[in-house]
Amino acid sequence: MAAEKNARTHRPAATAKAAKTAKTAKAVLVATASAALATAVVGGTASASAPDSAPAATAVTAGAKPTIVLVHGAFADASSWAGVVKRLQADGYPVVAPAVPLRGPASDAASVRAVIRHIPGPKVLVGHSYGGSVISAAGAGDPEVKALVYVAAFLPEAGETALGLSGKFPGSTLGSALDSVTYTLPGGGTTTDLSIRPDAFHHQFAADVPAGQAALMAATQRPIAEAALNEAATVAAWKEKPSWDVVTTEDLNIPRAAQLFMARRAHARVTEVAASHSVAVSHPGTVARVVEEAARTTRSAN
Repeated sequence: MAAEKNARTHRPAATAKAAKTAKTAKAVLVATASAALATAVVGGTASASAPDSAPAATAVTAGAKPTIVLVHGAFADASSWAGVVKRLQADGYPVVAPAVPLRGPASDAASVRAVIRHIPGPKVLVGHSYGGSVISAAGAGDPEVKALVYVAAFLPEAGETALGLSGKFPGSTLGSALDSVTYTLPGGGTTTDLSIRPDAFHHQFAADVPAGQAALMAATQRPIAEAALNEAATVAAWKEKPSWDVVTTEDLNIPRAAQLFMARRAHARVTEVAASHSVAVSHPGTVARVVEEAARTTRSAN
């Protein structure tokens, strides 16, 4: 869309980390069974499935395109990546968009890690919103994760929480838009889930998305455990991986100042977009372009 041409990209002063990529990938086998690990179905097809007529396994040569793993955040599901998936697949990238439990960074990272460990070859992890906290943990210490892409996302340092980071700078109005449900767990005890009220969703989360589409997003949003937003990070993969960041300047969930603070600290390559928190829905072309830039840069460095 025309609005996507207005995205502004700038580079941080320190870019040395972007040069630290893994050695040339060895030839491996890609089994189409790995697509079964993607718990999300995008556009009616599993996000990493091969055509029915394809052989059971195909060889991946050195320098092959990495698999793009798209990790959604709170108040969304994997379908929020649909426009990005379409563009990446059209450009020949294998894509997986798993469903995230949204129970806490550590357990959610373990869930995503189980997926990526069954995908052979290099990967680029992409996280939206709370999904940034998840990929920061899931990608740590994995030599096959070549790059991280943050999309209107959290990039926590060890000891930081999503709630603390979103409140570090003024501008977030998320708290007043939330609804909560507390329920008893099977083993005893209680937990509280948070979601965005349907009447507030369009303005709060997706102001630049058509109203009808935003209404569908509100109806299908996945709640997050309140405890997840208060759970401290234990590791920061962006310290060891080259990172890119799509910063949304009209964001009412994570203020622009907070996003830039985290991006600059991580020495990420930043693209600013005049968009709401739902930038992957309203500007899928821009998001896909940044993801492909990360993928190309890491491939050329191998």
